[in-house]
Amino acid sequence: MPTYKAPVEEVQFLLNDVFHMERYGNVPGFADASPDVVAAILEEAAKFTEEVLTPLNRSGDQEGCARQPDGCVITPKGFKQAYKQLVEGGWVGISVPAEYGGQGLPATMTMIVNEMLASSNMAFAMYPGLTQGAIAALLRHGSPEQKKTYLPKMTTGEWTGTMNLTEPHCGTDLGLLRTKATPQADGSYKITGTKIFISAGEHDLAENIIHLVLARIEGAPEGTKGISLFVVPKFFVNADGSLGSRNGVMCGSIEHKMGIHANSTCVMNYDGATGWLLGEPHHGLHAMFTMMNEARLAVGMQGLAVSEVAYQNAAIYARERLQGRSISGVKYPDKPADPIIVHPDIRRALMSVKSFNEAARALLLWTALKGDVSHRSADEKERQAADDHMGLLTPVIKGVLTDTGFANTVTAQQVFGGHGYIAENGMEQFVRDGRIAMIYEGANGIQALDLVGRKLGRDGGRAVTAFFKEVSTFVKEHSADDAMKPYVGPLGEALGQLQQATMWFAQNALKKPDNAGAGSTDYMHLFGLVALAYMWAQMAKAAQEKLKAGANGAEERMKAKLVTGKYFMERVLPESAAHLKRIQSGADTMMELPAEAF
Repeated sequence: MPTYKAPVEEVQFLLNDVFHMERYGNVPGFADASPDVVAAILEEAAKFTEEVLTPLNRSGDQEGCARQPDGCVITPKGFKQAYKQLVEGGWVGISVPAEYGGQGLPATMTMIVNEMLASSNMAFAMYPGLTQGAIAALLRHGSPEQKKTYLPKMTTGEWTGTMNLTEPHCGTDLGLLRTKATPQADGSYKITGTKIFISAGEHDLAENIIHLVLARIEGAPEGTKGISLFVVPKFFVNADGSLGSRNGVMCGSIEHKMGIHANSTCVMNYDGATGWLLGEPHHGLHAMFTMMNEARLAVGMQGLAVSEVAYQNAAIYARERLQGRSISGVKYPDKPADPIIVHPDIRRALMSVKSFNEAARALLLWTALKGDVSHRSADEKERQAADDHMGLLTPVIKGVLTDTGFANTVTAQQVFGGHGYIAENGMEQFVRDGRIAMIYEGANGIQALDLVGRKLGRDGGRAVTAFFKEVSTFVKEHSADDAMKPYVGPLGEALGQLQQATMWFAQNALKKPDNAGAGSTDYMHLFGLVALAYMWAQMAKAAQEKLKAGANGAEERMKAKLVTGKYFMERVLPESAAHLKRIQSGADTMMELPAEAF
């Protein structure tokens, strides 16, 4: 049976020593997130995820969800009780404004808790996760009446939410969308169409499900400009807040998937269902992308989450599994064989995953803090700079963290050898569950194209210029510090390669757009490596300062931090050179073969 231990100390190190959360005290919500409050939240989240959700992960995967003849869906045993505890703990609405029943804490705290939820039980975590995305869209675009009607119950988790984009013929290209909305005399719309791949589309965890649905109003322009967003509840809500009759939306079937079996991924049929416009007509994509950006960061977090739990179990196994002797001499003469942790190649596997996990968590929290500033700060310049950061880093986080997170589950599985391939150790489930994160909320190839095709040149390159300036300034400020040279030296070199790649696109992609497409995934990963290395440089500086100050009992952890960061710089970051070389090779050979040759 796999185990999980929430990374509470890691999170506290990042918040307190690396990013200095106290510096955000002027941003609404942060004053309430005192160190004592944060510690209490982390402790309770760890307890809930370790003791309640982790034991349900494998059983939920084996049992899956079951659709009943009436279209209702039954979740696996134990899920309803666990979800009730989630609601009672107030975990869904941590960051929702108090006026709707939330705690008003920074969204950063939600990101931290959601990592723990996803590591312990990714399929379960998707039920509240989709709700939080729907809450974000309603907060930003809902009318006062819509907010009053839906947000209080969604904030508590008594009602859940979904996002309905994809159709059988229409995935990334939403301009092909066919679901139609027919205006009614009372201002509502009749929604008719079929949506697929709808996570948490139907289930028995909550008494109502609030669907956010993209549809085209009759007579609207073709393409993406004619798409609107609608609120379509499973049950109508009466004036007094009680639930009324069933709406015309039904689960037609549950998708048979590779992983996340305990999440009900549904085909949803809208048969003249009543919906209400959310936001302005024909501006549905703008409203939905509020939810999508939240979701993409959350999916990037899932890449880290599954990588973390896979790593934890692989490390335990490596310390316990006896097999062979160390090539440099026997290390455990009292045992019939040495544990496999003594072998360099096992160390390579574990260190590669560990060094990614710690930097990825830092990158997520750094970006989550920027998100709080962009939404809450009273300073317009601060908001703009933070929003620039979010726009630039969202595709990097979604793409790189899920690509690498999935690869890390395979690496961790390999540590187990044949025991990783059988179900009882849980490693194959991590591989299966982690695979979806590379696909949904915009497949990673689309993230790469978004980064290269849209984000680099936006506002004259303002965001990427600011990123380059921040990293280069850090490198210059610490280049004379001998203790920091193992970190800032490689970081500076990789930053130079990223800048070369950016310039190459500027010189070669406008005249020949295929050059941008051909190099986009390599560029995304090159950017990710530099961002992760920057996190390591900051963590190394914080660890060194903490050691100088006495470390407060964390001396061994800080020393391990420095070694792990050095490993990343020596063994992982050099991949940046290969990415640059591939980018500079252009698109000619890639595009030369006729389609028939494939």
